[in-house]
Amino acid sequence: MPQEQNTPSYSEQEQIRREKLTALQQAGQDPYILTKVDVTATSAKITENYDAMEGQEVTIAGRMIARNVMGKASFARMQDSEGTMQFYVRRDDVGEDAYAGFKKMDIGDLLSVRGTVFKTRTGEISVHATEITLLAKCLHPLPEKFHGLTDTDLRFRQRYLDMIVNPEVKRNFVIRSQFIKFMRNYLDNMGYIEVETPVLNTIAGGATARPFVTHHNTLDINMYMRIATELPLKRLIVGGMDRVYEIGRIFRNEGMDPKHNPEFTSVELYQAYADFHDMMDICEGIISGAAKEILGTYEVEWMGEKINLAPGWRRMTMVEAVKEYVGIDFDAISDDAEAVAAAKQKGVELAETADKTWGNALYACFDQKVEEHLIQPTFITMYPVEVSPLTKRSPQDPRLTERFEAFICHSEMGNAYSELNDPIDQRSRFEKQLELRERGDDEAEMLDEDFLNALEYGMPPTGGMGIGVDRAVMLLTGSDTIREVILFPTMKPRD
Repeated sequence: MPQEQNTPSYSEQEQIRREKLTALQQAGQDPYILTKVDVTATSAKITENYDAMEGQEVTIAGRMIARNVMGKASFARMQDSEGTMQFYVRRDDVGEDAYAGFKKMDIGDLLSVRGTVFKTRTGEISVHATEITLLAKCLHPLPEKFHGLTDTDLRFRQRYLDMIVNPEVKRNFVIRSQFIKFMRNYLDNMGYIEVETPVLNTIAGGATARPFVTHHNTLDINMYMRIATELPLKRLIVGGMDRVYEIGRIFRNEGMDPKHNPEFTSVELYQAYADFHDMMDICEGIISGAAKEILGTYEVEWMGEKINLAPGWRRMTMVEAVKEYVGIDFDAISDDAEAVAAAKQKGVELAETADKTWGNALYACFDQKVEEHLIQPTFITMYPVEVSPLTKRSPQDPRLTERFEAFICHSEMGNAYSELNDPIDQRSRFEKQLELRERGDDEAEMLDEDFLNALEYGMPPTGGMGIGVDRAVMLLTGSDTIREVILFPTMKPRD
């Protein structure tokens, strides 16, 4: 039996547009043949320089988004990458055949218009057309202009349509590009070197997260898409590259919510002979500096809160934060059982896989009771060693590590350590992580023998940090969901 084929079903409007295209092609006017257009001006260039360009011949190109046909003359509007521009078409100027062809064009079609710059009687800057060329046929009708494209699911699935109908969304991605450029310049000016490390690895390390697993056919081994760039970058510190960073895609096989996408972009940076205090200064400098340079202000609104990003962010230890917001003074507690009991009394429960220790009780109190209160930029420092397997212990209290996380509007913006460079201690902590994996914690670290071997050659005291690029762009653009700042976010397939 012949194989059944899936024939697309078209709406009446879609069928009409396809018939118009077929007629053009049969008449030898295939719009897809043209390979290049010599565009000489944009909507913004003409608008901003009208006095100098009045009367000049220009060629503009873009998508027709509106048209008003009035017998022998028409007004239409074109959208290009920088805005919109009205153009005026008269039959006597373009010719009878060309004008008839123009009237058969549809909203959404891509055109080039050659003509002269002028102002209409109402004072609107426009282009008086002498030649119109169809560059590509839009085979789907665009959403109705007064309502736009408001279906957020469709917007994220079809970002191209979102940007056609809602051109203002482009602002988020312009700011994203500007933020990455600012960050690169900031680090380059500090003497950092940008590097690239593998996306596929035989071990998933550098973070507590569930990896994506794939298979390498030639080597016949499973490999993991990276969950962090930390361990390769620290190998470079061992090798003598004292200041390195990487801006790259990270992949974590975890849940999705307004702040999390399975693939996201982070910057990780490492500096020899520095500590987590140096990283705090860099974190504050990047985010505050980017706001000032890109937005022109330290004041932003995010998730319904007014945020002041001016330098001088609050810094407090986790013990201080828990004491202030939960009412437990962990400095006055030394016994594990007492710490767990104090947390339980406040309604805080430890994870089933977590050891019942002072450090885990402290972190659980912070995680469950404190983060929600951190609205203005705040650095929380000195994390328990149980939740910081790659961080150097505090000389003052070996239960704690020299680590911070930056929080804005109860969202983590950055994570940094005074990096652990003791290979013996690092092996012990990896082994502890392996015990957690054996108990069912599939986010715990794997043991990386090559990384331990690198540490045994000697890594200098080092400060390291990771900043989530998507989260920072959400802040700068006032976006409530990460899908607004990722061009093509992960979506569940439609049936």
